[in-house]
Amino acid sequence: MSITNHSAAPGANVHFEHYCEEPGCKEWGGFGHSPSKAIPVRWWCWEHFPYKTYEQEQPLRRKLEAAENHLK
Repeated sequence: MSITNHSAAPGANVHFEHYCEEPGCKEWGGFGHSPSKAIPVRWWCWEHFPYKTYEQEQPLRRKLEAAENHLK
């Protein structure tokens, strides 16, 4: 494996594991948000991400409704 395009800066190649902050959720927290650089980033999965727009949220709502209807 080549290191041609890798940074030599300390900590630049460290991989952090971010899981959803919603209690009980074990999903990957791929969506982070912080109101400023002074406040640590909080991470959520897409289902629990609180900063979605209405348009972004609609496909998830349809998916959850379809799953709920399938269980009935």
